[in-house]
Amino acid sequence: MIPSIIRQASAFILVRKQPAYRRYLHGKIAFDEPLIGIKGARGSGKTTLMLQHAIESPFPKEKILYVACDHPAMVDVNLYDLAQTFYQEGGLLLLVDEVHKAKDFGIALKAIRDTFDLKVIFSGSSALRIDHELSDLSRRAVIHTLPVLSLREFMEMKSGLTFDAHALEKIVSSHQAISAAVCERIRPIEYFQNYLQYGAYPFFLESLHDYTRKLLEVVNVTIDSDLCGLYNIEPMKLDRLKKILYMLCTTPPTELNKSKLSNAVGASWPTLSRYLDRMQAGSLIHVVRGGTGMRTVNKPDKLLLNNPNLFHALCAMPNIGTLRETFFVSQLSQGHQVHYHDRGDFIVNEKYIFEIGGAQKTSRQLGEQAGAYVVSDDIETGTAKQIPLWVFGMGY
Repeated sequence: MIPSIIRQASAFILVRKQPAYRRYLHGKIAFDEPLIGIKGARGSGKTTLMLQHAIESPFPKEKILYVACDHPAMVDVNLYDLAQTFYQEGGLLLLVDEVHKAKDFGIALKAIRDTFDLKVIFSGSSALRIDHELSDLSRRAVIHTLPVLSLREFMEMKSGLTFDAHALEKIVSSHQAISAAVCERIRPIEYFQNYLQYGAYPFFLESLHDYTRKLLEVVNVTIDSDLCGLYNIEPMKLDRLKKILYMLCTTPPTELNKSKLSNAVGASWPTLSRYLDRMQAGSLIHVVRGGTGMRTVNKPDKLLLNNPNLFHALCAMPNIGTLRETFFVSQLSQGHQVHYHDRGDFIVNEKYIFEIGGAQKTSRQLGEQAGAYVVSDDIETGTAKQIPLWVFGMGY
């Protein structure tokens, strides 16, 4: 059955005006697939993306049902039974939001896909492990991941202009042309500085005054609800995850070691490693591991918050060097392999070596390594081997 309050809520939401801006993933999803999943951090725009598609779809509104699994009326509702009722009534498109809040959602989605001629789009926490946890669902669903906003998307939303996205190879080889084209239209450094403070999540458009409060709510709900439910972490241990975030705020990555982290959190290194992996899955941090051949046995992975906005929300005085590295990793983690490197800060796709710094950063540490570049903050355009940091925000 479908609770009447869910029907009413769906009807109300489907006629509500949605933002005009379409995130980059909107144009990459083949919406003709019968079962589509969208994973991503809270606040990244998953619900908006689904509703934008619903509004644009050829299906009549009465043939579309939007269900939020965290709604109180859904507590005792079986997803399969709901889908069966909707299908028997002539439904064509089922939108399932916060699917990880539904009991046995993997089994239900698999059965829905196998039984009914019904298009289903579901969204869930970025911590969902489709391959491992949802059995055969990984072979039936096309799963997409929606990261936080790129700098390019932020610039488009703020300016109303359109900017091209560029592959990493194009950024490395043609960054001077890319920066020149952007600088003809806007001042990128101004947008970049704003992005670091409030540009990673689309809800900045709603209210800058409440942005930090909403971001802290994202952090707390991700830990207290999403990670707790998906990984069965004992509630009394959730404060350990929050303490890890505080440590990442107050301790530069180069000063972190296994002993310091374990002692501060009160957990063994194997236990702490599991926490870190789950926080990365929940889009709270990035765990950057060493590149091929590096000696990392006694050195922890480089730990960074997921995006620069988290530093501004959680830290009194963010370290500028850590902010720069966080921005770089945040923008390149989507679609690329990022590792830390002994002769530079990062190596990407086992091909490009990057040293991150301010405008005066030199290439001395990089030496004569092939494929090595300095990435500099506070510059609009670069030189052959010096790339502006902000340009790496033009990747998606």
